[in-house]
Amino acid sequence: MVLSTVVATQAYAADLPATHLKVVGSVGSAASYRDFEKPFFSEELAKDSDGAVTAEIRPFTEMGLKGGEILRLVKQGVIEYGATIMAYMSSDDPVNEAIDLAGLTTDYDSARAVTEAYKPYLSKVYNDKFDAKLLGLWPNPAQVLYCKGNITGLSDLKGKKVRTSSRTQAEFVDAMGGTGVTMAFGEVVPALQNGVVDCAITSTLSGNLAKWYEVSDHIVQLPIAWNQIVLVVGNKTWQNTDPKVRQYIETKVTSLEDRLWDAVQYQTEQGYACNQGLDSCKIGDKGAMTLVKASEEDKALLHKTLVEQVVPKWAARSSKESVDAWNATVGKVVDVQAVK
Repeated sequence: MVLSTVVATQAYAADLPATHLKVVGSVGSAASYRDFEKPFFSEELAKDSDGAVTAEIRPFTEMGLKGGEILRLVKQGVIEYGATIMAYMSSDDPVNEAIDLAGLTTDYDSARAVTEAYKPYLSKVYNDKFDAKLLGLWPNPAQVLYCKGNITGLSDLKGKKVRTSSRTQAEFVDAMGGTGVTMAFGEVVPALQNGVVDCAITSTLSGNLAKWYEVSDHIVQLPIAWNQIVLVVGNKTWQNTDPKVRQYIETKVTSLEDRLWDAVQYQTEQGYACNQGLDSCKIGDKGAMTLVKASEEDKALLHKTLVEQVVPKWAARSSKESVDAWNATVGKVVDVQAVK
């Protein structure tokens, strides 16, 4: 795949007209932005096109944006290219939750299979409803529980206040007998420190880089979600771009997607290692957290909650078309069917 991508890129890079892209990137503090997204746009596109295709990128987190407004701003023509966490846009359309419902997938291969399966339908919705083209979809490291105080499994969430980053995560917490608390990423450290929340959900690596290990002491080794990031471009911008450049960008983004999916397992495991302070920690900061390994009972409880609580609630607020498409694609991958 890598060789074919390189060959295709070299073919498209020949004779490309000068083009400059203005990109609103995703979460600036995330490893995926720092190590992949930013260098891809600010360096790689120009390098591989002999300087013909250049780009400037700034994450939405440094622009006073919350991430949920990206599709709307693309539709309005305010943003040309935009990337954000899909779940942040659930209020625009619940379709943005479909591939990352809490408990839907707990391993990398299944997460990618689900993402690829639903991608054609997402592309249709973005085109028809938001006048945008879906260019790419990639994951963050696994989203897991960080807790202050002893926790042995999911049943210990009962009575706890848990920071969540999506509606579906909050529904999972509520089903466990806890209380989901919506809170910006930057507010989590003082909230854990001061007891505003007892636990919080984020990726193994993002939490480490934000030093959550200083305000929490247990991390649960059970992926609840993946917080996939979507990259879109406005249809008007795309149609006004030279066809050769469009081919070049699509080929390059496909390569970026592959690299990010390949990296997510390593990043996830590094997050666990660094939060524990293990010698194998290479890309984060060493903490001293206790790793709580998920039991078979925890895995079964997560799946039961998905089937009985999370999926039905998502289906109830989604369109029949979205649910039917989910059943025909995602549902077949995970062997779960939603009822509308």
